[in-house]
Amino acid sequence: MASLMEELIITLENEVEEYKKLHDLSLRKTPVIISADLEALAKITDEEQLALTSLSHVDKKREQCMKDIATVVNKDVNNIKLVDLINMLASRPQEQNRLAAVHDSLSEIVALVRRSNEQNKALIESSLEMVQFDLNVIQAMKAAPETANYSKNAYSTGSVMGVERSGFDSKS
Repeated sequence: MASLMEELIITLENEVEEYKKLHDLSLRKTPVIISADLEALAKITDEEQLALTSLSHVDKKREQCMKDIATVVNKDVNNIKLVDLINMLASRPQEQNRLAAVHDSLSEIVALVRRSNEQNKALIESSLEMVQFDLNVIQAMKAAPETANYSKNAYSTGSVMGVERSGFDSKS
C-alpha cells in the first residue's frame, strides 16, 4: 500500500505541474485575445493542446493508481476520493500530510485555470459580439431606403435607392 500511495502522490504532483503549465498558457492567452492577435492565439492554442495531451496521460495514470488503491482497501473505485485516502492515512502522518498538501495544491491550481478560462471565454464572446455588431453596421450601410414608388394597383414596388443587385459591373 505504501508504494501505491507514493506513486499516487508523485502522479498528483505531476498533475499539479501540468495544470500550472496550462494556467500559464491561459494567462498568456488573455492579452493575445485582447489585442486580437490571431497568429499568436493559434500558437498558444497549439501549446494548450500539447499540455492537455500530457495532462490526459497523467490523469489516466492517476485513475489507475486510484483503482489499484481501491482494490487494496476493498472500496469501490467510483466512491473513493482523495479526502477518504487522506483520512485513511491517519496512522501515517507523513504520507497523510504530503497527500493533503498535493490535494490542496491541485484544488487551487484547478480553480485558477477555471477562472482564467472563464475570463478568456468572456473576452472571446465580447470580441464575437463586436464582430457581429460591425457586420450589422456594414450591412446596414449597404442597404438603402426603399423608394415610395407604387404600382397602378397601389402596391409598393419596393425599389431600393442606390443599390445595384447585380454582382457584374458592365461599365468596367
